[in-house]
Amino acid sequence: MITKEMIARINELAHKKKREGLTSEELQEQAELRKAYLEAFRANFKAQLDNIEIVD
Repeated sequence: MITKEMIARINELAHKKKREGLTSEELQEQAELRKAYLEAFRANFKAQLDNIEIVD
């Protein structure tokens, strides 16, 4: 599950990357956080689609 703190850290790293660049450790952390975020997003979206019921 993605927490607000994780999203804040993703945004913080993105802003830092634009301003001054990231270290190799920060780049790795950013990649891991983005991967976790995308996995959670896809799982939530799939769950929403699975709950849709089409009625004629």
